[in-house]
Amino acid sequence: MTAIRPVAVVGPTASGKSDLGLELAQRLGGEIVNVDAMQLYRGMDIGTAKLRVDQRRGIPHHQLDVLDVTETASVARYQQAARADVEAIAARGAVPVIVGGSMMYVQSLLDDWEFPATDPQVRARWEAVLADRGVAGVHEELRRVDPQAAATILPTDGRRMVRALEVVELTGEPFAASAPTIGEPRWGTVVLGVDRDTAELDDRIALRTRLMFESGLVDEVESLIAVGLRDGVTAPRAIGYAQVLAALDGEYDMDEARDRTLIGTRRYVRRQRSWFRRDRRVHWLDAARSDLTDAALTVLEQT
Repeated sequence: MTAIRPVAVVGPTASGKSDLGLELAQRLGGEIVNVDAMQLYRGMDIGTAKLRVDQRRGIPHHQLDVLDVTETASVARYQQAARADVEAIAARGAVPVIVGGSMMYVQSLLDDWEFPATDPQVRARWEAVLADRGVAGVHEELRRVDPQAAATILPTDGRRMVRALEVVELTGEPFAASAPTIGEPRWGTVVLGVDRDTAELDDRIALRTRLMFESGLVDEVESLIAVGLRDGVTAPRAIGYAQVLAALDGEYDMDEARDRTLIGTRRYVRRQRSWFRRDRRVHWLDAARSDLTDAALTVLEQT
C-alpha cells in the first residue's frame, strides 16, 4: 500500500454522495469504490439510483454489478473484495474514493473487523426457526441467549438475528464480542459526511421515489423476477424492490408500493444519520452549499 490516502464519502440516502464522489475523483485523479450494498447487484439500477455508465465521466467504478440477484450479499465477502480494490487503486497511483451509505459495509472496509466463522448447519437451523416462527421467534431465542444483542438489533431484522444466534452458538460469547474495533480508519482514510436540512432531504427522497416509479422500477423488478429475484435472500428485501414485489403479489396497489417505499427510505435515512453521526471521525459538510467540492478538498488538505 502506498502513502496515498483514500477518501470516503458517507451519509444518508439522497444527500448527494454520488455527485461529490465524482467531483472528488475527477479533481484528485481517483477511482470510485462503491459501498452501497444493493448496488452490488446486476440489474438493480433504477431502484438503487445507480449511476449509468454514461454518467460516470469515464471514472472507473468498483464493486458495482458484482452479484446476481440470487446471491446473498455478505459484509465479509465485500470487505475482502473492496479492501483489495482500494489497495490496487492506490498501488496504481490513483486515489481511492469510497462512496456510499451502507453502514456496516463502510465499517467493514475502514475498521478492524474480523468476522467469526460461519457453519452452514448451525445457520440453517436458525434460518429454519426464522421460517417457522418468524422474526418474533428468533428475537425470543436471541433475548434468551444474548439480551444485549436482542436489545440492539432491530426486531424486524431477522437475518441479522439469525447471524447473531449463529455467532453466539459457535463462539460461546455475546454477539457484541465480534464488533469492530473503532480507531484510526484503515489506510488513514479521510471520512467526509454529507447531509442536508431534513425538509430538503425529505423533498429529494420524495422526488427520487416518484422518478424511480415513473422511470420503470416496476418493469425492472419484473425483469429481475425472470432471473431469480424471488429466490434471493438479500436482493428482494431491498427498499423499493420488496414493495413492488408485494404489489405484484396483490398485497396492495402500486400507489401504496410507492408510498411504502418513500416511508421505508425515510426510516432508513434516520438509521443512517444515527449511525454516522456517532462516528467522531466523520467531517460533516452541508451538501447544499454551492462550494461543496472546494470545501471537501479543504478538509482533505487540512486533515
